[in-house]
Amino acid sequence: MPEAGTLVAPFRDEGIPLTGGNLIQTALAAQATLDTAVTRFSSWHETHSEDDDSEPHQARHYRHLIPTSKPQVREQYAFEVQLDECTGCKACVTACHSLNGLDEDESWRDVGSIVTRDGSAYQQTITTACHHCEDPACANGCPVLAYEKDADTGIVHHLDDQCIGCSYCMLKCPYEVPKFNKRLGIVRKCDMCTARLAEGEAPACVQACPNGAIGIRIIRRDQPVDAPIVPGAVTSTYTRPTTSYVTKKAIPAVAAPADAAQLRVEPTHMPLVVMLVLTQVAAGLFIAAGIASSMPLTIAGNILLQIGLAASILHLGQPLRAWRAFLGWRKSWLSREIIVFSAFAGAGAAALLPALPFIAPYLPPSLLSFLSPWLAVPPALLGVFCSVMVYVDTLRPDWRMSATAGRFFGTTAIATACGLTILDARWTIFAGTLMLAKLLWSGLPLLKEPESYASRMHRDALPTLTLGRFILGALALMLLFVSPLDAMPFVLLAELAERTLYFKTVRAWRMPGL
Repeated sequence: MPEAGTLVAPFRDEGIPLTGGNLIQTALAAQATLDTAVTRFSSWHETHSEDDDSEPHQARHYRHLIPTSKPQVREQYAFEVQLDECTGCKACVTACHSLNGLDEDESWRDVGSIVTRDGSAYQQTITTACHHCEDPACANGCPVLAYEKDADTGIVHHLDDQCIGCSYCMLKCPYEVPKFNKRLGIVRKCDMCTARLAEGEAPACVQACPNGAIGIRIIRRDQPVDAPIVPGAVTSTYTRPTTSYVTKKAIPAVAAPADAAQLRVEPTHMPLVVMLVLTQVAAGLFIAAGIASSMPLTIAGNILLQIGLAASILHLGQPLRAWRAFLGWRKSWLSREIIVFSAFAGAGAAALLPALPFIAPYLPPSLLSFLSPWLAVPPALLGVFCSVMVYVDTLRPDWRMSATAGRFFGTTAIATACGLTILDARWTIFAGTLMLAKLLWSGLPLLKEPESYASRMHRDALPTLTLGRFILGALALMLLFVSPLDAMPFVLLAELAERTLYFKTVRAWRMPGL
């Protein structure tokens, strides 16, 4: 125990005796021994000349936080976060926003937290930006090659002038890094303040952190990774993120993001909802048209297909650049979907030629027989498969292969059966069975697991839309037995509602929030 009249920590000395009876002078002397970011900053300025241009004026505050050399072969820059030093003050967020001139509602760095809810009272703030992954999902998914990973530094750059604003990288990235800028109509993200690093300056977040919690390190590439970088994140084998979170205290096994139980309604992406439903219905109508040799169904399929493809353009922030969307076909399922649907549109239009009186008489019979609805069926089915893979490839649990393929190909199968029913009532039972099966397939899991995230989203966050989807499906099923043609609008509305729920209720991977 210290002697009476002695001041103890947080001062650097073991204790400062109160002598002479002057409490104020003694307290001021003790205050001068405090070791804080402010005192270190003041001490440095007392000895550093402002006219000294040998290094950036702030360099001594962060030089130990950035590398003094460049990455060598099989190395790259990476963020290192000292969790024990992070207080969640968000100075890094403010500095990043200010230095990069971001818009008011735009942020490239976020701060969240992980907690325990078992009574152990653990909480840790987590600061996060782009992880500059070794195998970046954003670059793999981009249809216009608007991302590149620098061969020398490993930094993942976004090329703003290449971007068409499709936002697919936002779905692909499991860390919610790319952010859509409404004013510019493109996506943007952290580039580790590359220009500053090249001049020996620290990135804005590194320089601004009062506790030195954020640093830049050089790491070896191709290091084994498996576990999530923080609790609640996706497995690291997906993108191989390079950010390291360091702590001397063990993170409890039960720690989870503070917002883990929060219901979060995701964006609707209505142009994509319309595109997916109409292209899948069009595929079904072409199959029905091929089976029944029906030109009216061929015409209807073409109309819905063209409307669906036109709607997809409305999803882009830069629609005039849409023609470039095929460039990423080697890696991007979105590029492949666009290419295949273009072929589908061409084949569907060709199937109309036999019905054109000013063209059909001049075509040879062999070509006329070839130009049938069946010509469009292979690219139609392949296009639906590409649509499935666009979302399965994001690795979101609710968008797994079985759930997504069942919905997308289920829409095509129902459209095929309904198209045939319009022409021949003998198909009614088949069409009704498919519609009922899909309704049950969609609804029963919500009843079996009432406390699952998906069930809570449908029941608590979006009850009206969920109820409307099943009411529309039931009406379509009943009308099918009365007037198949009148049932079709309700079929379309029910599928549109289902696809809207598909987007809004998905549980997205992200870094801890709140």
